[in-house]
Amino acid sequence: MKQVRANWRTTILVCRKCSKKIGGGFGPKGRTSLVKALRREARLAKGRKAAAGIVEVPCLKVCPRYAVTVVDGAHPDAWLVVEAGTPIDGVAARLGLVADVDPVA
Repeated sequence: MKQVRANWRTTILVCRKCSKKIGGGFGPKGRTSLVKALRREARLAKGRKAAAGIVEVPCLKVCPRYAVTVVDGAHPDAWLVVEAGTPIDGVAARLGLVADVDPVA
């Protein structure tokens, strides 16, 4: 077998079916998909040379209403259900894509 190197420090799996059902739901106008909003918030490129991988996968069989199912590869035992309209900065921080900065300190 061959091995291909990637620069990913973490992998985030996002349910494609959930994303399609809510038709966006994130970003300033609520029209952006969760994958695009997370990539923009974390300033990530696509592909294996990015710092982290955010991958849309087929149905994860959770199917929440008005939300998207997300699996953090670093914590596969705790799946997240992200409701439409949830602030992206908080989601990105929870998934470890950006540094969680404390504005008081």
